[in-house]
Amino acid sequence: MFLHIVLAGCLLASSHAVSSNRARLALNGRLHSQEGFFLALSSKRRSINVVNQLQDKNMPLSTSVHWHGIKQQKTNWADGTSFISQCPIPPNRSFLHQFSAANQTGTYWYHSHFHTQYYRALTSVGTENTVITISDWYHDPTTVLDKIIGPVTNNSTLINGLGRYPGGPMSPLSVINVEQGKRYRFRVLGLSCDPSYNFTIDGHTMTIIEADGVETVPETVDKLPVLAGQRYSVVVHANQPVANYWVRAASNLLATQTFAQTFAGGMNQAILRYKGAPEEDPTSSPGPFVLPFNEAKLASLMNIPAPGVPGIGNADISLNLVSNNVNNLFTINNVSYHSPPTPVLLQMLSGAQHPSDLLPIGSVYELRPNQVVEISIPFSATALGGPHSFAVVRVAGNNTPNFVNPIWRDTVSMGFTPGDNVTFRFVTDNAGPWFFHCHIDFHLNNGFAAVMAEARDQLPIVSESIPDTWAALCPAQIFNHTWVP
Repeated sequence: MFLHIVLAGCLLASSHAVSSNRARLALNGRLHSQEGFFLALSSKRRSINVVNQLQDKNMPLSTSVHWHGIKQQKTNWADGTSFISQCPIPPNRSFLHQFSAANQTGTYWYHSHFHTQYYRALTSVGTENTVITISDWYHDPTTVLDKIIGPVTNNSTLINGLGRYPGGPMSPLSVINVEQGKRYRFRVLGLSCDPSYNFTIDGHTMTIIEADGVETVPETVDKLPVLAGQRYSVVVHANQPVANYWVRAASNLLATQTFAQTFAGGMNQAILRYKGAPEEDPTSSPGPFVLPFNEAKLASLMNIPAPGVPGIGNADISLNLVSNNVNNLFTINNVSYHSPPTPVLLQMLSGAQHPSDLLPIGSVYELRPNQVVEISIPFSATALGGPHSFAVVRVAGNNTPNFVNPIWRDTVSMGFTPGDNVTFRFVTDNAGPWFFHCHIDFHLNNGFAAVMAEARDQLPIVSESIPDTWAALCPAQIFNHTWVP
């Protein structure tokens, strides 16, 4: 499969403006609704050419594209994380990603991985009626947001790219069409840069059947917390009277946003419209909520146990990563992440550095191959994306570990209550550096990240497939002094 992606700066037409006439990105010449892309993948090799034609100087003009959740087995160089697996793609240049996704089916997405560009970048949600994306929107350009140290306030919530904001026009809302009596698989994607959302559909329950690309034992809820980077597939039965029903996405950002919890004037909402219902705003009411979400109840449908010997602390490698916030700069184990001048993969391929010399110093954790790694992260009220799909053996809000049939996912909540201590496991079976970071993009931009440098001695397998164009992305002085293939 060959896909040609062109990124081009453009303006959002005012007739569809959700917040303001700020610049967005076009993908293949079309405007889309914010980051997002769902895939039903097979073992076929993918060839995806990303062409950088960005022109809007209100955002960084270099870029990279990360394929969130794709394992990139033996193709770490194609992961698309700037300064980790590659140099960014300069303006008017392109880069061909080639990878397979064997045994991966479900809901995945791609997004920019360069500065805070992702909040208005790389968009494609397809044309399926059953894809639901939830995201935040900002009036300020990336160049302004990049410089903010501390809390950042978004201006509106978008569902499938449309929404309203305080004092703004009564612009159209997204409509999700259904027929009475049918069941629908909705793929719900959390594409926000900051908030998490409580996703609900008035009068309807949702049965979770997938989380982050992993099929789950069905679990029925009436409220679904969706954090930045997370994806769910839910089955919704259109079993109510023919009418319009509010689809709601209540933000968690109570302190900084007066509109976050309000549904006045259609804010934070979309419309579930039954066939035959009038084209008008719903009059439905939320609740009652009697089926709360409990992540501890989620389990893989294939009954996949956690790797290694059961018991917290019994893995081959156990890491306790303590996050902190000092003067609005984030740290992991007292080190704030800063992008290195040379991609970590390039540093590892050089073979010249001792592990402790890998840049950024203190943020890179070298892991031996074929080891069971256990990472524990005490409470920090945020969402973390890891280097693999991992077994969450201890979820936020529950101190009882589950090594028998835990949920496997790639983005997990660190909790909302002091005392939470999320723990997960994975096996170091995929050589290369993998970015471990907070998926609140502003936290990442302010240092909330680390790098898991995995199986250095197995990197020759990775380097066999690295194309010359990968090296050409880096300035010549970096590449010529670092690695000779």
